[in-house]
Amino acid sequence: LTPEKTNHALGVIERNAKLQVQLIDDLLDVSRILRGKLSLEKAPVSLAPTIIAAIETVQLPAEAKAIAIKTQLPAEPITVIGDTARLQQIIWNLLSNAVKFTPEGGQITISLAVVPLASSLAAQIEVIDTGKGIQPDFLPYVFERFRQEDYSITRKFGGLGLGTAIVQQLVTGHGGTIQVTSPGADQGTTFTIHIPLRE
Repeated sequence: LTPEKTNHALGVIERNAKLQVQLIDDLLDVSRILRGKLSLEKAPVSLAPTIIAAIETVQLPAEAKAIAIKTQLPAEPITVIGDTARLQQIIWNLLSNAVKFTPEGGQITISLAVVPLASSLAAQIEVIDTGKGIQPDFLPYVFERFRQEDYSITRKFGGLGLGTAIVQQLVTGHGGTIQVTSPGADQGTTFTIHIPLRE
């Protein structure tokens, strides 16, 4: 093998190993959720650095597919009360899915802003991709455990259909909400999270 092919092979092995670890972590998280044992260690968290850290973890697989990750982050810090590791897990999961389901040369945009919500203010995180999209009839089931649009997705992209279910539980644990929209197949997907601002 040439050094280039060796490096490529090692990269594939590393990515697959990380995927296996993530599957195990997802199963453990689901087990904790079902038993009511998923705890959050809450403290003031600045969201922009958390988003940047999550982006760094998906940078290699994104580069492997020539996917551009664009950020829209405000200069002023936006702080919530939350668990830093779990907030990063939420963002990583959405970005990881976006990379997985976006074709080569596509684009992912992640934005952070403060928006009015009911009678207060909330941090809004949006992850928008130019990927395979979601059929309208499947949108209500996106956050259900072990649900994927069809079995060919499992065969082609891997995973157990747990990521978005875990994300929803973690967002709810932070007093927030998550929504998903998609115009349809091959038209991209937008995930929108709202988390109350630190009072």
